[in-house]
Amino acid sequence: MTVRVGQPAPVHRLDAYERGERAPTDFSLADHRGKWVVLFFYPRDFTFVCATELASFAERHEDFLDERAVVVAAGTDSYFSHKAWFESDPRLADVNYPVIADTAHELSRSYGVLMEDGATHRATFIIDPTGLLLHMSVNEHDVGRSVDEVLRTLRAFKTGALCPADWTPGATTLTSDDVVAAAKQS
Repeated sequence: MTVRVGQPAPVHRLDAYERGERAPTDFSLADHRGKWVVLFFYPRDFTFVCATELASFAERHEDFLDERAVVVAAGTDSYFSHKAWFESDPRLADVNYPVIADTAHELSRSYGVLMEDGATHRATFIIDPTGLLLHMSVNEHDVGRSVDEVLRTLRAFKTGALCPADWTPGATTLTSDDVVAAAKQS
C-alpha cells in the first residue's frame, strides 16, 4: 500500500549521503518530527535533469531552513554512487542536505514512486511537523520540478489558512466569511 495525502508519511531508517561525512549516515524521517519535511525523489545519479533539480534545491536551501523545513533528497542509487556524483560534479557542490540511498527500494515503494527499472519518478512530498503527508506531486523524467513552487506550497501550508489559487506569501488568505459570501453570490 502506498501513502496518500492526509495519511501519516511512511518512515524508514536508511543510509544517506551527507557532504562532509566520511561514511553513510543513519537517516529516518521520524527523527525530524516537529519540523516540516520536503522529501523529493529523483530518478538516477549522473543524469542531466536531476542535477539541475538538486542544484536548484541547494540554491534555495536557506529559504527552506528559514521556514524550519528539512530538505531531503532520495534516489535508488547506492551511497557510493551518490558520493561519487556529488563530490565530482561541480553543479552539486552546494548540496548540503541528506540524500537517501534507497537501494532496497523500501522508501520509494512505500511512497508509490518506484518504477519497474529500479529508478523513481520525479516526486515531491511535503510532510507536516506531526508526520502527516499534506502534498504530493509526481511526474515523468523529462520535466524537472519548480523548486520555487515547492517553497510556495510549503509556505501556504504553514499559514494554516485557506490559500486561494496563485497565493504568495504576504497575500490575503481566505476566511470562512469569504466562503459564505461566495456561496451567497452563486
